[in-house]
Amino acid sequence: MTTPNTRRDFLKTSGKVAAATTLISTAAPKNVHAAEDNTIRIALVGCGGRGTGAALNALSVDNGPIQLVAIADVFEKNLNSTHAALSGHNKVGSKVDCPAERQFIGFDAYRKAMDVLKPGDVVILATPPGFRWVHYSYAIERGLNVFMEKPVTIDAPTSKRMLDINKQAVDKNLKVGVGLMCRHCRGRQELFDRIQSGEIGDLTMLRAYRMAGPTASAAVMPNDGSMSPLFHQIKNFHGFLWLSGGAVSDFLIHNIDESCWMKNAWPEKAIAIGGRHYRGDHIDQNFDTYAIEYTFADGAKLFVDGRTIPGCKNEFASFAHGTKGSAVISAASHTPAKSKLFTDQAMSKDKMTWAFPQPEPNPYDLEWVDLIDAIRQDRPYNEVERGVMASAVTSMGRMAAHTGQEITLANFMEHKHEFAPEIDKLTMDSDSPLMPNAEGKHSVPMPGLVKKREYL
Repeated sequence: MTTPNTRRDFLKTSGKVAAATTLISTAAPKNVHAAEDNTIRIALVGCGGRGTGAALNALSVDNGPIQLVAIADVFEKNLNSTHAALSGHNKVGSKVDCPAERQFIGFDAYRKAMDVLKPGDVVILATPPGFRWVHYSYAIERGLNVFMEKPVTIDAPTSKRMLDINKQAVDKNLKVGVGLMCRHCRGRQELFDRIQSGEIGDLTMLRAYRMAGPTASAAVMPNDGSMSPLFHQIKNFHGFLWLSGGAVSDFLIHNIDESCWMKNAWPEKAIAIGGRHYRGDHIDQNFDTYAIEYTFADGAKLFVDGRTIPGCKNEFASFAHGTKGSAVISAASHTPAKSKLFTDQAMSKDKMTWAFPQPEPNPYDLEWVDLIDAIRQDRPYNEVERGVMASAVTSMGRMAAHTGQEITLANFMEHKHEFAPEIDKLTMDSDSPLMPNAEGKHSVPMPGLVKKREYL
C-alpha cells in the first residue's frame, strides 16, 4: 500500500507550493493570531513518517516566518530520526529550533510540547488516530490552531465526541486543518465544479481502488519480546483496530472521501465482504481483502475495493460514472490526480473532453498553504466536521465487512462500542487495551459469527 508520492517519502519529493481554496466554517473571527513577533511556532506530536512529512510541508510554506520548536513521541528513536531529518534538510533545516529540552517522550509528551507554544501557534497531531480526541481537547484548551492527520476517528463514540469537542474550537475561532489533502488538489477541485455543473450528468456509480502489497505495519509479525504489547502495537498501529481502525480506516479513507466529495453526499448505508489469506504468523486484526458497496440516498452506488496481497494486479485510483459520461477522479495515487472527463463510460482517449494540465501543485503542500493563510488572515477555517464524517463513513464500511451485516450511517453513529474508552489514561507501564492471548495473537473479525464485539 505504499506509493512513491506519500509523506513517508518526504525527503525524496516535494511538490510546488500554490494557493488553493478550502472548506470554510461560519464562525465569527475572534482575533486568534500567531505570536506577536509574527512567527508561527509549531509543535509536532507524533514523529513517525507521516508526522515528519507534515512538519516538512508546514515549514515549506512561503507565507511569513515559521518555526518548529517542539516535538513529542513515545519512542526516542522517532524523536531522534525526525529531528535529524528536519534539522538537516537543505530547505527547512534553518527553521528547526528543537533542542533536547524541547524533545519530549511519553504519553504526557503532547502536553509538554503544546505548553511550549503560545495561543495562536500550531500543533500537528500525527499520532495513531485513537489518541486524536485526547490531544485535540488539550490543543483547544491551550488556544492552539491545529493540523490533524486522518482518520479523525475510528468508532462511533469518538466520532460524536470529536464533533462535540470541535464546537469549542469553532467558538474560539481556532483554525483546524485535517489531512484529507485530496480536497485541496487543484485538479480535483475543478473536476468537482465540472461534475456539479452537470458535465457528465447525474452520478449513478463511483468506483475506488487501493490494491497493492501489504505494509509491514498493517501485516504485523509476532512480538519478539523486546517490547511490551502496548508498544509493539503502537509501533505497528495500522494492524490494530483500537489504534487506527485498521487498514480500511487508514488507507482507504482518501479514496472514499474523494468519491463522496464528487457525489457531494455521504452514503446512507453499506454492505461489504472481506477475508484473510496466506496469513502465516501475522498477528494483526486486518483482512487482506475488502469490498464495500456504499449506497447514497438517491440509490447511486460507490464500490470500494482494497487488497493487500503481493503478486496481484495493483490499482490505486477513483472513478465516477454519470448519465452523460464519466470521470477519472484520481489516476494512479493521491498525487498527481490527473483528473479527466469523458463523454463515454469506457473512458476512451478520443472521448476525453477535459484534462487538468500537468504538472500539478502537490496537495500535501496546498493543505498547509491554506491553513497558514487562514491563520495569517484570521479567516474562519475548520475542517473537522468533514473529517469526522469521512472517518465515520469509512468505519461504517469496515464494520459492514467485519460483521457481515448491512450497516446504516444512522445506526453506526449511535453504536456504543468504543475501542479504547480509557486511552487518555495510558502510561508507559500500562497494559494494552488489546492484550494478546497465550499464543501471542489477537482477536480477528469473524463475519456472521461475531457481530457486536471488538471486531467492529
